[in-house]
Amino acid sequence: MPIATPEVYNEMLDRAKAGKFAYPAINVTSSQTLHAALRGFAEAESDGIIQISTGGAEFLGGQHNKDMVTGAVALAEFAHIVAAKYDITVALHTDHCPKDKLDGYVRPLLDISAERVARGLNPLFQSHMWDGSAETLADNLAIGQELLAKAVAAKIILEVEITPTGGEEDGVSHEINDELYTTVEDAIRTAEALGLGEKGRYLLAASFGNVHGVYKPGNVVLRPELLKDLQAGVAEKFGKASPFDFVFHGGSGSTAEEIATALENGVVKMNLDTDTQYAFTRPVVDHMFTNYAGVLKVDGEVGTKSKYDPRTWGKAAEAGMAARVVEACANLRSAGTKIK
Repeated sequence: MPIATPEVYNEMLDRAKAGKFAYPAINVTSSQTLHAALRGFAEAESDGIIQISTGGAEFLGGQHNKDMVTGAVALAEFAHIVAAKYDITVALHTDHCPKDKLDGYVRPLLDISAERVARGLNPLFQSHMWDGSAETLADNLAIGQELLAKAVAAKIILEVEITPTGGEEDGVSHEINDELYTTVEDAIRTAEALGLGEKGRYLLAASFGNVHGVYKPGNVVLRPELLKDLQAGVAEKFGKASPFDFVFHGGSGSTAEEIATALENGVVKMNLDTDTQYAFTRPVVDHMFTNYAGVLKVDGEVGTKSKYDPRTWGKAAEAGMAARVVEACANLRSAGTKIK
C-alpha cells in the first residue's frame, strides 16, 4: 500500500501529532524528482507526502498545452505505479492554489476523486491545498467551507492557509512584514467556520513569520512558539485540546531549534521545495562544469555521448535530492517511523 488510503493518511497524521514529528512534504516537478523523493523517504525509513504546485502541474502538463489538471493527474497515476517498488507509504497532495486557479486545478481534481470514490476506488490525491491568503479572511473561509464539503465527499483532507506566507511561490507573493503572524482571533474564526473535525478534517497553514524562498540570517523572524498560543486560545474557547494539525510553510533554512518548537506545538507537515530544488540542481552543475568539453561540441569536436546522456547527470541529480530528503526526515523526526 505505497499510496496511502484515506484511512491510512489519517493514521499517518495522527501518528505524527502524537509522536511530535512531521512529514516532509516534497514538491516535485517530474518523474525524476518524484523518484528522488520516494528514494529519500525509503532510505530514511520514513513515510511522507509528495506534492505538486500549480506551476509544477503546469510544467508536468507539457509546454505545448500547459494544462495543470493533465500534469497533476499524469504524475499521480505514475506515482501509483512506481511507488509500489518503495517500502514506504506516501500521500499525494496539491500545493498552493489561489482563488483564480481553483477552477483550473483543485475543483476539477476534487471532481475526479469524487467520481473515483463513487466507483468504489480511493481518491487520486489524498489532500489538496486552498491558498486564500490573498483574500479577506471572511472570503477565504467561505470558500474553505465549500471546498471542505467537496473534499469530505471525495474522502480527501483539505489544507487551508488563512494568513500570508511571505516571499513568492508560483506567482503568489506577500511582503515580509507584521502581517505574517496569525492571531488567536484568526484561529478562532477559522474554527467557527470550518469546525474542529466534525465538518471534515483539515490541515492549517498558520503564519508565524514564514517566508518562501531563501533569505540570509536576520531577514526572517520566525516565531513558532506562536502556534502554542493558537492551540491554547482555540482550546480554551471550544474545549478541545491541541485542536489544529499545523503545516509549516516557508521552512527552507530554518534552524533546528525553530523546527523543534514547531513540532512540539502541533506541526505534522513541513513543505520543502527551495532546498530540494538546489539539492537536485547542484550535482548537475558540477557535472556540466567538470565535463565541459564532453557535454558540449567544442571547437568542432563531437563531445562525449556518455557525458551528455541525461541519464548520467540525472542519476546524480536524483541522488542529491534524495539525500536532502533523508536530511529533512531526520530534522523532522520522521526517520524510522514508517508504518510497518
